[in-house]
Amino acid sequence: MATRPRTATENSGTQLLDATNGERERVFDAFRRWGYLEADLDPLGFLRPASHSDLRLDSEFTAEARRVYCGTVGAEFMHIAEPERRLWIQERLEGAQPAVDQRRALDLLIRADVFEQVLQQRYLGNKRFSLEGVTALIPLVDEILEAAAQQGVVELVMGMSHRGRLNVIVHVAKRAPEEVFAGFEDVDPRSVLGSGDVKYHMGATGEYTTRSGAQVHIHLVSNPSHLEAVDPVTIGRTRAKQDRTGSGGPQKYLPLLVHGDGAFAGQGIFAETLNYADVNGFTVGGTVHIIANNLIGFTTQPRELHSAHFAAQLARRQSVPIFHVNAEDVDAVIRIGRIALEYRYTFGTDVVVDLIGYRRHGHSEVDDPTITQPLLYKAIKDHPPLWEIYAEDAGLEDVQDRVRAIRTELEEAQKLAGSITRKPTLRELPTYWDRYKGGRYKPEYAVETGLSAEELLEITGSLTTYPVDFHIHPKVKKLLEQRSEMGSGKRAVDYGMAEALAFGSLVKAGVPVRLSGQDSRRGTFNQRHSVLLDIENEQEYVPLQHISSEQARCEIYNSTLSEAGVLGFEYGYSRDYPEALVLWEAQFGDFVNVAQAVIDQFISAGEDKWNLLSGLTLLLPHGHEGQGPEHSSARIERFLQLAARDNFQICQPSNAAQYFHLLRRQALRPWRKPLIVFTPKSMLRHPDASSPIADLSRAHFLNVLPDTDASDAKRILLCTGKIGHELREERKKRKDDSTAIVFLEQMYPFPEAELTAELDRHPNARDIVWVQEEPANMGALFYMLPRLRHLAGERSVLSVKRSASASPATGSAKAHEMEQKTLLALAFTTKS
Repeated sequence: MATRPRTATENSGTQLLDATNGERERVFDAFRRWGYLEADLDPLGFLRPASHSDLRLDSEFTAEARRVYCGTVGAEFMHIAEPERRLWIQERLEGAQPAVDQRRALDLLIRADVFEQVLQQRYLGNKRFSLEGVTALIPLVDEILEAAAQQGVVELVMGMSHRGRLNVIVHVAKRAPEEVFAGFEDVDPRSVLGSGDVKYHMGATGEYTTRSGAQVHIHLVSNPSHLEAVDPVTIGRTRAKQDRTGSGGPQKYLPLLVHGDGAFAGQGIFAETLNYADVNGFTVGGTVHIIANNLIGFTTQPRELHSAHFAAQLARRQSVPIFHVNAEDVDAVIRIGRIALEYRYTFGTDVVVDLIGYRRHGHSEVDDPTITQPLLYKAIKDHPPLWEIYAEDAGLEDVQDRVRAIRTELEEAQKLAGSITRKPTLRELPTYWDRYKGGRYKPEYAVETGLSAEELLEITGSLTTYPVDFHIHPKVKKLLEQRSEMGSGKRAVDYGMAEALAFGSLVKAGVPVRLSGQDSRRGTFNQRHSVLLDIENEQEYVPLQHISSEQARCEIYNSTLSEAGVLGFEYGYSRDYPEALVLWEAQFGDFVNVAQAVIDQFISAGEDKWNLLSGLTLLLPHGHEGQGPEHSSARIERFLQLAARDNFQICQPSNAAQYFHLLRRQALRPWRKPLIVFTPKSMLRHPDASSPIADLSRAHFLNVLPDTDASDAKRILLCTGKIGHELREERKKRKDDSTAIVFLEQMYPFPEAELTAELDRHPNARDIVWVQEEPANMGALFYMLPRLRHLAGERSVLSVKRSASASPATGSAKAHEMEQKTLLALAFTTKS
């Protein structure tokens, strides 16, 4: 159907409209890009807007654009690559703003501020890390939970450091105030004698009722004082909960991280965690990040904490929106909370809310901040609490009655705390922990780990086959043919096959397996090949996912190039998937150094501090082989130094069968303790460390591997790992039939009974010699000598080791070879 041509007047009107729209878009585009720099974000005015030349626009639309983008919200989103995401954000910022339930917001603000005031009055001089100055965090989280409940969330998994934590425990996790007050009363010191943690590090769980009446379970993760170290742990715990749920897991479990401004900018582990946002194997469908931004770090000014204008600048490395918001515009805070939550659910990725306020007291209420920031704290001293400002701005009346009622309620709770005689437990464990045990090891925890030859052969068949139309790499094809021979007993089983059989048997029995690490799918040393690649189209085939039709999940991931972040994630995952075998592998054992805070604060001490168990397994390649200081030692000494109260297991399996039994033991017995495994490098395929298939049918892992070739030894060489095989080779060369070589496969918990029995098998041995590759100030020497002397009685206890050194190993292959030959010679010639 023909259309009527436009008249000249109509054409003129259309052109004028187009020009007007174009002008508006030009102005708004500038403010969308740079408006956040000139936004009014600091309640006290110390963080001054940064002028930008692109915003000096003479246009009728400038005032409107400035109102949206330079008010109390500054939005950074034009760096996001995806246009649909940018459009989504601008529509919500520029469109009509939803109403806020101001009465509810006011009530939350009063509760947050008065709670801190009661603590300050009743426990003056105690550390509490007050939320005052950013109490808008509580209505912010309230709105996030309201919006999340509408999306179907069942649990909020929340990680944060100490600032405002007690307030969150009461007002988000909904623990009774008297439980927190009891921590200040120190009601039951016996409950934490030799263990426990300070009150502002404890975890908490509870039920939150949203404005619309929905129930959301709150899980506040226990944290150390290492600030952002809790970030990857929280994400790992969330991923485990999501995986347990299956379909819809990311909708039902929402992670929320609360950061300090200095830590957000300065702590690298946060950057590692942010990098998970869209990484397969580590993504959780988006994390909501809140920076509780006090614009100060202890006594340090923002200009000394980060190079950028905002602490949140780090988040721009990814397509992540950043919403800066003035913490004293509570209505804006609440609206941004909803936008942030809905963005997470719409696009399945991270979002950052930079809540900018101040800190009313010193860092821990013990410090005097007027010494280092006199002008700032002069302004803070005269600044009213947020609830007063909000009530006046919103025109809300009868506020003082509500303040008095809440204060009375909290003061009564404080009095009640004095009558509590047992330290309150702020959290409840989920039922999937019911069958698992912590504490000291008991013999009844033992399980048989051997498998019949028939079952091993059946699993081998699944591990060594692939689809008929799969184009396999010739080298991998040969490897699978060799593994087929191993499983049938025609060839000795190496470590790679022993591990595959252990994993395959576990998933067949219904035990999930998850392994991650740098290059772990193939294996740093070309030993694993868990994922097969078609050489023509690079499609993947994972034999471990095809063991049986009813098998459990098996996931093996190449991780990001991170140690602390990934290890923290896997520790968190193990906390909420106790029935799974969860493993993290270091590319080289020395790289575990970068994750030391996670080891010290969570893996070693988690049970002691928080009574939280973990069955996480660390695979740490270890062995002196002339590869230099950074590729030799997994720092055995550091783990042994942390060992106490059966807090974890430290093992070095010397052959493939032992490795097989150790992995199965870790998964099958109910004793849930972290397992540190020092794995081999050069011995991965070495015949001396390979095992006959029959050894995989043996009943148990052996904590002490006896020397079956020596019956009446005059000397006992005691060792662990690769050096033992070299000692056996040296003994053969020397034709020495008077020396026994015993492998200590488990160093901690120390297997005193098994080792005593083996020593007693050689009553004529007068010398017990501990032999290690590591320097004298490293390795297990310091740990072993006093224990061996205790067991030796009248026999002498000697040691052979490298000279003490500041570095774990030499970088010269020739020097290494000379040192190794000297070690072996000394082991057979040293006299008491």
